[in-house]
Amino acid sequence: MFPNVEEFHYLDVKKFSGHKDEVNTVAFSTDFEMMVTGCDDHRVRVFNVQTGKLVCKLKGHTGAVKSVAVASNSKCFASASYDKTIRIWRTRDAVLLHVLQGHTKSVECIIFSFDVKTLASGSWDRTAMLWDVEKGFPLRIFEGHENLVQSVAISYKGEWLATGSWDHTVRLWTLQSIDGSDEVTVLTGHKGNIHGVAFSREGMLASCSWDKTIRLWNPKTGKLFHVLEGHSGWVQAVIFSPDSCYLASVADDETVRIWDVVTGHCDKVLEGETDTAQHCAFTSSGILVASGAAQVTMTAAPRVWHNLSNEDTADTDHTTSTHKTQET
Repeated sequence: MFPNVEEFHYLDVKKFSGHKDEVNTVAFSTDFEMMVTGCDDHRVRVFNVQTGKLVCKLKGHTGAVKSVAVASNSKCFASASYDKTIRIWRTRDAVLLHVLQGHTKSVECIIFSFDVKTLASGSWDRTAMLWDVEKGFPLRIFEGHENLVQSVAISYKGEWLATGSWDHTVRLWTLQSIDGSDEVTVLTGHKGNIHGVAFSREGMLASCSWDKTIRLWNPKTGKLFHVLEGHSGWVQAVIFSPDSCYLASVADDETVRIWDVVTGHCDKVLEGETDTAQHCAFTSSGILVASGAAQVTMTAAPRVWHNLSNEDTADTDHTTSTHKTQET
């Protein structure tokens, strides 16, 4: 049962060092013991969240790392770059498994399917792609957006791929069509760039935009459930709670908001140490993690606002270290 949202509050601060340039992206393992970051210095870094120590630094990309993702089974993680490629890494020993090539411009976003069989990506080339994780080759290319694809999400049962674009639309693609054709529903209404999309475990779709709003959709019908208004800045990311009853959103108005999915009401506004937040995630116990270029802020009910920030310090190369909780 998800905790009462009124119990959210701040906790202590933990710092992560090791970056020499701006951090663009953060992702966590499902047990929240491993944190992966991507940086403008072309490096991918893995941290132990409990100790705050750098576990390994991965080289190979030749451009800024724009997105990272960790598989639900924590056996692998991926990084996407301005160099037009995606790299899939094995967690236990940081071995490079695949270099995925196919996009013609910067790869802005990636996500694993829940079963870890596929990975979706979105790019400045206005396309999204679906990749076979085990074999490392492309399965499908999704075309139709009129501007770059900034966000991607795969539903928990693998029925749909959602893509959010700077053309102000969300496209909902059917992944389980019998003939493999690209059946697509175009969701309109946002007045700004779409910066985030997310599915709940129950199948609801959320989209957030630089128009300062969030929209909740029924992916089966394309029907709009709610328009969530309240942020005074660009909404950067959204995520559903594990029980699908709440939605968290982060924006550059220095707040994180918790919304009731059924009513569309904002039940809680969280403030403090969130000025650079661009990503958010829930743990299975209800802890909310908001992260950004300069910091990672963890909030929980009733235990939270854990703040984890990156310092601009000298880089340390630990390329062969492994994260013991990820041994397989």
